[in-house]
Amino acid sequence: MKSRLSHFGFQRWVSEKMNVGVCVPPNKPARPSKPELVYPKEIPAPKDSGLPLNAYMLHNLAHVELNAIDLAWDTVVRFSLYHELLGDMFFADFARVADDESRHFAWCSQRLAELGFSYGDLPAHNLLWRECEKSSDDVVARLAVIPLVQEARGLDAGPRLVQKLIGFGDCRTSNIVAKIAEEEVAHVAVGVYWFAAVCQKMGRSPCPTFRDVLKEYNVEVKGPFNYTAREEAGLPRDWYDPLKESKQDKERLSEVHDRLARIISMEKENSSLNRGD
Repeated sequence: MKSRLSHFGFQRWVSEKMNVGVCVPPNKPARPSKPELVYPKEIPAPKDSGLPLNAYMLHNLAHVELNAIDLAWDTVVRFSLYHELLGDMFFADFARVADDESRHFAWCSQRLAELGFSYGDLPAHNLLWRECEKSSDDVVARLAVIPLVQEARGLDAGPRLVQKLIGFGDCRTSNIVAKIAEEEVAHVAVGVYWFAAVCQKMGRSPCPTFRDVLKEYNVEVKGPFNYTAREEAGLPRDWYDPLKESKQDKERLSEVHDRLARIISMEKENSSLNRGD
């Protein structure tokens, strides 16, 4: 139901060229009676779930996509107060993201049904929405935590999930997951664009601002990273990868050493010339 309403809402947004109004968002999004939301440690392992591995992984992905619908629309509604600052395209971009996520959820649900299961057959956690709540009063934090961390994690996990499904022998599901992962690149790109744009409006540099936000909100970015997909999305590696930062620091230090060596060499040459005079 939510995915259909989301798609219908976006269609009206586009066809009727709806203006951005101001609305107070609900504290929590409406959710179906299932799945039961539990602590992550209480979610059964694949072997104890009663579902085959492909359905288990697909159910987890469906849960991520349902949350992604909520996160995108919450961004549209929650920050509507800043419409004049952010502009129409900010809200149009995230409404389109919500529409994409609704389609992804529909794909997962349809495939689960083909496998003989449905969304809600397994308990799930509420961590994704809790991360959203942390950034409810700060658009910079919202952009950093959701598109640039949570959705970027999807870029990292997508290819691994595809390979697991292929190994399981489920090529149809692997193709669906691959298509979703491909479309998620654009969502991260939207986040990168607007994060940089908002930082520019605030007179702040994006890279240190991103790191400061993660530290303030206690958000950890863990690898392994899909550098190719992240680069395609325009997410600079030195924003999130400490190894890249360390390498750059070493390169900068090496450049300093080289410059010092050249200066010392020039001083020696000048000294020799002076002695020759």
